[in-house]
Amino acid sequence: MKQLLFMLALVASVFTVNAQEEVQENEAQNPTTGDLYNGFTRPLTFNRMIPPYALEITFTKTVHVIFPAAIRYVDLGSADLLAAKADGAENVLRVKAAAQGFRRESNLSVITEDGSYYTFNVKYADEPVKLSVEMADFLHGWNVENRPGNELPVYLSDLGQESPYLVRLIMETVHRNNRTKLKHIGSKNFGVQYLLKRIYSHNSLLFFHLALKNRSAVPFDVDYIVFRIVDKKIAKRTAIQEQMIIPLRSYNQVTAVAGGKEERTVFALPKFTIPNGKQLIVELIEKDGGRNQMLTVENADLVRAEVIDNLTVRVK
Repeated sequence: MKQLLFMLALVASVFTVNAQEEVQENEAQNPTTGDLYNGFTRPLTFNRMIPPYALEITFTKTVHVIFPAAIRYVDLGSADLLAAKADGAENVLRVKAAAQGFRRESNLSVITEDGSYYTFNVKYADEPVKLSVEMADFLHGWNVENRPGNELPVYLSDLGQESPYLVRLIMETVHRNNRTKLKHIGSKNFGVQYLLKRIYSHNSLLFFHLALKNRSAVPFDVDYIVFRIVDKKIAKRTAIQEQMIIPLRSYNQVTAVAGGKEERTVFALPKFTIPNGKQLIVELIEKDGGRNQMLTVENADLVRAEVIDNLTVRVK
């Protein structure tokens, strides 16, 4: 029995050696290119590659990169790089070297709120020429005819299956068309008027088109805007049940409206409905002032939202 096992092991060893020699001989005759992987996978061609930008950084100065939308993700290729969002700014990234004179090239990747993806090859330079860099976004960085074939948006968790690029286009189109349908929903106080012009629906999102008209001579400074679902009737000694609706995106959200001017904002919100006995309150608060505005939206207004498929969305 032992002799039989020994003979089987010897045969297996000879077979393994022969197989290895055959593989080495095949590789010598047909050397791999690094792309073929012995024919089991397809090579990545250059039309699938996202071309990186060149970025130089240094140890004694900070390089700032300004993006067209808020930064959601940053990845550093090595410990030679230091990067963080600038204090008080969501779309400015400051980058510098962690060590003086590092030799190895590294990389940096950034994803922004509008679904754009940026990649950089980073090198050390004693005196970088470009200390402040401004990036372009999907919507304005390319003409329609010249868009690269591999331009794909990054899908972000808060928008679910919706493309940030498409959401931005919808908001721009709603703002540009400037249609009015809901003439009965508005608020007026001390020469300031706040109107809900229209509600749109697209898959899992709702779009609110709001207009702020300042007919007074005093500028209106916006402090904040709140969307909340509240009870229509609140009994005494009853806890107020509120549900806050947080906007996912906004287009042309202004912080001030000059006297005699009008500004319009489009908000993208997660889809919701209003339970019986409740209503949606849209509250606009003036900064250091008393001309606050409040709109009331019923469920009947919400369910009659215009489907966005009926709105022609056009790329500039």
